[in-house]
Amino acid sequence: MRLWKTAGSMVMAMLVGATSAAAQPQSSAPSAAIDSGAIRGAVDGDVVSYKGIPYAAPPVGVLRWRPPQAPAPWASPRDATAYGNDCMQNRFPGDSAASSQPLSEDCLYLNVWAPAHAGAHLPVMVWIHGGGLTTGSSAPAVYSGANLARKGVVLVSFNYRLGRFGFFAHPALLKEHPGEAVGNYGLMDQLAALRWVQRNIAAFGGDPANVTIFGQSAGGSSVLHMMMCPEAHGLFARAIAESGGGRDRWSRLDGAAGGKPSALKIGEAFARKAGVTSDDPAALRAIPAQTVLGDLGLLNGEAETYSGAIVDGALVPDDVDTFFARGAEQHVPLLIGATNDELGAVPAAFLPMLTGPVVEKFGPRGKALQAFYGAGAHPADLFDDISFVEPARYLAGRHAAAGAPTWLYRFSYVAEARRDGGAGAAHASEIPYVFGTLDAAGFQVSALDRKMSAAMMDCWVAFARGGDPNGAGLAAWPGYDAGADPTLEFTLEGTPTVRPHLDQQRLDFIAASYPLP
Repeated sequence: MRLWKTAGSMVMAMLVGATSAAAQPQSSAPSAAIDSGAIRGAVDGDVVSYKGIPYAAPPVGVLRWRPPQAPAPWASPRDATAYGNDCMQNRFPGDSAASSQPLSEDCLYLNVWAPAHAGAHLPVMVWIHGGGLTTGSSAPAVYSGANLARKGVVLVSFNYRLGRFGFFAHPALLKEHPGEAVGNYGLMDQLAALRWVQRNIAAFGGDPANVTIFGQSAGGSSVLHMMMCPEAHGLFARAIAESGGGRDRWSRLDGAAGGKPSALKIGEAFARKAGVTSDDPAALRAIPAQTVLGDLGLLNGEAETYSGAIVDGALVPDDVDTFFARGAEQHVPLLIGATNDELGAVPAAFLPMLTGPVVEKFGPRGKALQAFYGAGAHPADLFDDISFVEPARYLAGRHAAAGAPTWLYRFSYVAEARRDGGAGAAHASEIPYVFGTLDAAGFQVSALDRKMSAAMMDCWVAFARGGDPNGAGLAAWPGYDAGADPTLEFTLEGTPTVRPHLDQQRLDFIAASYPLP
């Protein structure tokens, strides 16, 4: 969540009299006028879509490791019927939301879906994809916004810089443009996309005053950080964090935290390994893209030469749980939760590698945690609860205590075709239910699966429309407070059910292990 302000006065006259997507006849290609030029999209029945729209200049050459800049305008109508490039990454082989788009540093593109004939002032939902901030894309079929648009919203998705292209700090970059944000370029991209929405979404029938940001995993974490970011104030009205964590510790820009070296020193270590020993920004930007990419990915963090996202004290003021403990986040309505078996699909042999570092942060208390969970819980439960489930409950409690409307959920539903192994709902398994894209999820879809998807879509859309996930025909979902501790569980039986104090003993034990109040 970072800085740089894009001029809001940017050719706003182009929006006046623009032909909105909602007004297009079905017999011709839809068009819209945005602040950088006219675009032509595609129509699919009652939905129009625009893909591959540049929301920032390509971050290449002298713009590598710079805040995103305004895209160059174009004079002739631009084709917007195909996704843009994916950002540079080493794709995860088992990714259930895989993309086959070309990889490039030139990757700052977004996509819009809207109802074809719905008028104006529609609620807007902006999706932030996950992938550990090292992988991911807006192009996978399970992220298609068409079916959410059919529910009456305008859906926006976008790419943002990943890995070292998106998260890299070095003293030379800090000195190059004094006062300019450094390090969290991927989060600056997210801000640029949200600013683009504010300037342009009315051209597609959307209401810039009614924007909901939502994301899963690293996308959910990004949502939480946007709620802290001073630069994000006014860019959204509601937030949904799906399996977004919130108790993790990011590197500090120039100081240690949790035993980690500073992000600047990690950046210097990478530069030396790449053969750059001077404080020359040009030499850094001359490092070949494949060298910058390295072997970094979901299963290879390269901790000695990759900082990940950074607490810089400005755009990212602090760790999420510390910030929420002070009640300093934006007090927008929040819907937050996790799945009931985040790592259930991970082979047991890998669990010690994953749980070990997570438990270490508790010091001596970590052994008590392991002993507590050794009394019959699944080996993945400890990781799931520490990393996703307890943080969601903690943040829900803090946000509600600050007076903000809050709802907590647990996704426990498993597709009927995937129940043979007895595993629960794995990480990211809720996504095709939220988007209504079950047919792209790779399994035989049952009537019960579709019923669950309809329920989730209705909740998410009701929240985006009015800031409350309740509505006609939906399960009564009480707002969260720590005393009653209500969680809406999307159950295996297919009926959303309120569960007071769900897994309370386990989650209280973890909560008591943290030094924060």
